[in-house]
Amino acid sequence: MHLHADHQGEGPSHGYATGSSGVLGAAMLATLVLVVVEFTSGMLGHSIALISDGVHNLTDLPTILISWIAVRLSVRPPTAEKTYGYHRSGILAAFVNAILLVLVAGYILFESYQRLRRPVEVHTAMMLGVAVFALCVNGGITLGLVGGRKDLNLRSILIHNFGDALSNVAIFAGALAIRWTGARWVDPAIGMAIGLMVLWSALGILRESSHILLEGLPRHLKLDSVAQTILAVDNVKEVHDIHVWTIGTDLQAISCHVRIPDMHMEDSERILRAIRERLADRFHITHTTIQFERAGLPETGYFMPGSIHPSGK
Repeated sequence: MHLHADHQGEGPSHGYATGSSGVLGAAMLATLVLVVVEFTSGMLGHSIALISDGVHNLTDLPTILISWIAVRLSVRPPTAEKTYGYHRSGILAAFVNAILLVLVAGYILFESYQRLRRPVEVHTAMMLGVAVFALCVNGGITLGLVGGRKDLNLRSILIHNFGDALSNVAIFAGALAIRWTGARWVDPAIGMAIGLMVLWSALGILRESSHILLEGLPRHLKLDSVAQTILAVDNVKEVHDIHVWTIGTDLQAISCHVRIPDMHMEDSERILRAIRERLADRFHITHTTIQFERAGLPETGYFMPGSIHPSGK
């Protein structure tokens, strides 16, 4: 007997998509203005820190665009070819964005190293003014995305812009240090710090998004705990072939084989409801595919009451 739970309204709603896409659209416009200001000021003021931050923010444009497209796709209904719908589009967007960020980090680190070897005079007044303006822009985008931080796609943009805001603070502090001490090396040092910060955040997003794309077990779950929760349901004798993965934001799925005694269909349906309720309450797993099998067959399973690994597997 193969039972697949019926699910309604899985995934993000249209209201969620509309709100998120509006924030992302405004973020693209604000970022474009900021890039023009930082590039112009960096060239005129001879600041590699401003140019590095401008390049960094320039890469925000395609990443935000990818995220915007992903948000719009995520609410599209399933089709005959895309039976899960487009829930994974946001995860794929985060993966692509992370790769772009790694490349950007490499460019920033290289340019900063070159400037560190050959420091130039920096116009600190221009650095101070642009840093304050950039902080307002990136801080505003970050605050606008806080509500969607559970979405890996939106979180990649949020972390990116939060990092931008921190780099703006560093640029402001560096401009003051250069003005007070005359140390030209401070500007490229800030550029290198920004590059390392971008690289660190990108690798984290790349690791998480690739884990989901490879259908790894959600980070916050332990397979033994999921199995014991299923085994705690009355008349469940054994569970095996358990697979738990993430389909999209806030949508986790499980498939497994459960052995139960011979019984009427209505009794087995009660067991199914109990399993689904426990999985949803304890682990937020809402997409369940459970195959019932008759208990009493040879012990080939993996999880049984009283022993997590009965077969030594």
